[in-house]
Amino acid sequence: MKLKPFQKRITKIENITKATCTLLANEIGYEELALVDGRLAQVVKIKGPEITLQVFAGAEGISNYAEVVFLGQAPSLVVGEKLAGRFLDAYGRPVDGGPNIEGSETETGSTSVNPVRRRRPNIPIFTGIAGIDLNNTLVAGQKIPFFADPDQPYNEVMATVALRANADKIILGGMGLTHDDYLFFKEEFRRAGALNKIIAFINTSENPPVERLLIPDSALTAAEYFAVNHKENVLVLLTDMTLYADALAIVANRMDQIPSKDSMPGSLYSDLARIYEKAVQFKDGGSITIIAVTTLSQGDITHAIPDNTGYITEGQLFLRKDPETGKVIIDPFRSLSRLKQLVIGKKTRQDHPQVMNAAIRLYADAAEARTKMENGFDLTDYDLRTLQFARAYNQQLLSIDVNLPMEAILDTVWQLFGQFFHKEEVSVKDELVNLYWKD
Repeated sequence: MKLKPFQKRITKIENITKATCTLLANEIGYEELALVDGRLAQVVKIKGPEITLQVFAGAEGISNYAEVVFLGQAPSLVVGEKLAGRFLDAYGRPVDGGPNIEGSETETGSTSVNPVRRRRPNIPIFTGIAGIDLNNTLVAGQKIPFFADPDQPYNEVMATVALRANADKIILGGMGLTHDDYLFFKEEFRRAGALNKIIAFINTSENPPVERLLIPDSALTAAEYFAVNHKENVLVLLTDMTLYADALAIVANRMDQIPSKDSMPGSLYSDLARIYEKAVQFKDGGSITIIAVTTLSQGDITHAIPDNTGYITEGQLFLRKDPETGKVIIDPFRSLSRLKQLVIGKKTRQDHPQVMNAAIRLYADAAEARTKMENGFDLTDYDLRTLQFARAYNQQLLSIDVNLPMEAILDTVWQLFGQFFHKEEVSVKDELVNLYWKD
């Protein structure tokens, strides 16, 4: 990074930890960048003249008399049309072997959009995954996480969503990715011929963990450029927000902050909300939709990270492996899209709400029948048919490897209704049964 004349220089550091250093300085701004012995750092605490800097690459080996140069600006990103198709690091530098990005330099970490500029979300986003499109329809401008165990194929699902979603730009923010995951995303996007609308900001497990904190702001700054300047519908994929929160905890711990629940910093809610609240559908066109991954520790939904996330976001999508079919499915009982009511039956076919509700009710009846069977009770003919329906429903619709357009999804459900049930058993309006029932 090129230095400029008259930038503030300090040559005495008062205290050094593994990731932070503290010194005395005046007229320094919060989140301002600095170079500490040539390493990029950021102001994370100001207490009178006492300034604490977070050193992204770690502070080990830095002496108390190392030079500190304040750059007079917060983190920024060069944005422009040539971002499309590029893979960049946490600082916005190319990692794909291509040239530097050309465009205008924009400060990252801006505030969320003023409510007067927001429009009530009303544009559905279809992914081709029935467990999402049928039961938990996504809407442009929504913020929603995947909750998944670490051993589940959540990155594969994110790549699938990226390639199938009806969005103008897909921006991937990868935090703590393994090198194999990074290559997987790159190869999947290349093979699908979708690189022209993909922008990726990548932090791998080999990079300093603290650099993960820059990824969401960079991804969302790029999203704002395309949504605001080009009126495009932008889908932002963030994986894994648990590793992002872990990086927050590392910094808080090294600043001697008193930890809150599950060793997380007390600011966790506001730190997460600052990211998720960037989701918006603009009144004059363009939108930012955020889909994130939050991995669970031993399936613990009460952990501080998923717990706080659930308060901020508009639903959640649970990945679960179905023991009967061996397929990974979108769990219909634990998943929820709170904004789906704004579009189902309005921007989708008229039978969508009734078909969705009927299928979930019959799936719940199958769960009850399975409990009866496990406890040694006799099953009725209806019970047996619900179990057959649930198995087919998992294989043909809920499995994440199924790719169907919205109308084909609805037609498939009607086909399953006709295959396993009588018309009166599905409890759908007669006018819809007359239109769509398939014997």
